[in-house]
Amino acid sequence: MIKIEHVNLQSFYNLILKTISLVAAWFIVAIFIGMFFQLVKGSIPAFHAFGFSFLFSSEWNPVTQQFGALTSIIGTLSTSFIALLIATPFSFGIVIFILKMLPLRVQTFLRTAIDLLAGIPSIIYGMWGLFGLAPFIGNHFQPWLMHIFSNNPYALEFIDGVPFGIGIFTAGIVMGLMVIPFIASVIYDVFEIVPPLLEESSYALGATTWETLWYVVFPYCRLGFIGGIMLGLGRALGETMAVSFVIGNAHTITTSLFSPSNSITSSLANEFNETTYQLYSSVLIEMALCLFIITSLVVFLSHMMINKLTDRYK
Repeated sequence: MIKIEHVNLQSFYNLILKTISLVAAWFIVAIFIGMFFQLVKGSIPAFHAFGFSFLFSSEWNPVTQQFGALTSIIGTLSTSFIALLIATPFSFGIVIFILKMLPLRVQTFLRTAIDLLAGIPSIIYGMWGLFGLAPFIGNHFQPWLMHIFSNNPYALEFIDGVPFGIGIFTAGIVMGLMVIPFIASVIYDVFEIVPPLLEESSYALGATTWETLWYVVFPYCRLGFIGGIMLGLGRALGETMAVSFVIGNAHTITTSLFSPSNSITSSLANEFNETTYQLYSSVLIEMALCLFIITSLVVFLSHMMINKLTDRYK
């Protein structure tokens, strides 16, 4: 009798656990679907007014009620790309330096410092970018580049412009610095799961530290590295305040990385409170829908990449 009651009690606990897990899983799905349909509902007036041409137009004039999201989409993708170009090698370098070249006591201190950097509010990065980085870029870095490439018209096309110091390049640097702690933290955790026996075996065969990292550690941790980089990309795509400080908030498409531009998040942050009619607010909601779709595609493609790598190396 006691055994039967014990079995029934265990089955009841298992049923409760299964039910809670199922509800939690479907709750996440419901939030995702609810957000998507709410954004779609809010963007219907803008879609009726502009259709798909909204995605390929750079015109932005609230007075004449003509809107296009191309400038903001390009600004979002370009700043995120620059941020990843900066953050990815720096994150790997920081982690390798900490784990392979420093004593354990210093490793613990720097690991804590990385975690603290991840917790700094984005507005602090934005203020530093506006008052510290932007003057340096406008007064020194951009003029220096223009002088170096003065005889190269193709390079000047990407660095030319009035040296304001604010623009896509500055926003990309600020976002890259913000993303470094997130990517570095994930890479640090991934490095720590590598079995010591693998590294010791590599060293025993005469491999150098670089060869051990390149041929042993990196292949073993490739999926974790991709996950960390995708996490950083998602952080960069959704950044708002820091970008609003340094990107310039100009609805213009330019080939120069040092010219002011705009992003989806900065447009939403700066203009949502200024909407005076329904179409204006619907346009901003449709831009939020575009960002939602872009972020979802990034996550989906990263999962596909991880699955293909997993199948290839099985």
